[in-house]
Amino acid sequence: MHHQQPRLAIFASFSGQGGVERMLVNLIQGFCGEGYQVDLLLVRTRSAHLDELPQGVRCIPLGTRHTLLATVALARWLKRERPPVLLAAKDRAGRAAVLARALARSRTRLVLRLGTNLSAALQAQGRPRRSLRLLPIRLLYPFIDQIVAVSDGVADDTAQLARLPRSAVRVIRNPVVTPRLQALAAAPCPHPWLAAQRDFSVIVAAGRLQRQKDFPTLVHAFRRVAHERDCRLLIIGAGRGRSALETLAAEIGLRLGPDGDLDLPGFRADLYGWLARADLFVLSSAWEGSPNVLTEALALGVPAVATDCPSGPREILAGGRYGPLVPVGDSIALAAAIQATLDDPLPAAVLKEAVTDYTQDASARAYLEALGVAAD
Repeated sequence: MHHQQPRLAIFASFSGQGGVERMLVNLIQGFCGEGYQVDLLLVRTRSAHLDELPQGVRCIPLGTRHTLLATVALARWLKRERPPVLLAAKDRAGRAAVLARALARSRTRLVLRLGTNLSAALQAQGRPRRSLRLLPIRLLYPFIDQIVAVSDGVADDTAQLARLPRSAVRVIRNPVVTPRLQALAAAPCPHPWLAAQRDFSVIVAAGRLQRQKDFPTLVHAFRRVAHERDCRLLIIGAGRGRSALETLAAEIGLRLGPDGDLDLPGFRADLYGWLARADLFVLSSAWEGSPNVLTEALALGVPAVATDCPSGPREILAGGRYGPLVPVGDSIALAAAIQATLDDPLPAAVLKEAVTDYTQDASARAYLEALGVAAD
């Protein structure tokens, strides 16, 4: 156990069940395991993930629901507490932290964690709105002491967008593989399709039901596969895209629900029990940063297929070594990859090799080094 370690301050918004919140909790667990104490400065506080924080983590609500509006409250806290380092969890948090530090006239070291490909996320927006997003990035990012990206693709994209040298952005893999992962995966799974004895294949996808995940392409691909073999598709997650998926399924002749071909069970806190029992995991995203659920599937020995989207799947799957990569939005290629992988899956031991860099301990230690507080 370390002694007299500085407290680590983290600035974040916990607004749901997303991967960023889950990775932050994993990271905080890793920090606490290394003997550090953590102050978690919160914009929003509505997330079940907060219940998983280690004892002793000090949660400090900043009294606003919008990250940029938290700037003044954050500045007051920085001026009063003078922490040695502050980790900001997303783009908006990073920009707000730069302004807050300036207001507080603080010397706190500032580190920003970026978990998504900003160019891809901004692509669908019109030019004026995209320009408004880019301007503060280019103005404020040079004042951040260390930028951490979750994948090489995110790092390359961030450096280009912010007009920074690539050496200014450090890559640290997400703390996905935790000591609890296997135990969580062994928990009972209530879905009838995932019983131990079955005579059909079960394909699982997971994520928010939104445009980024491009589940419509997966549904079209699944329909092709279902014409060739007995299989079922589970898309686990909640979001505004649910009704559109239900409509699409009806239009192309898929039956919904546990008695049908496609089931949408909503958000599941016990995701790992479902994932571990799948015959195949599919990531159909249009863009990512470093997709955690793909990493988790491989860690659980589940074969995977993914789109070659920016960024992360190509790195996780080692260019296709650990699972096929297909073009974004191509349901025909996705169906062919699903068929081929179900016919000839890689052994679980080989799949687990792909994610050895994504452990909680390795990630926490790398972040402590980036934060400038790692023990010698």
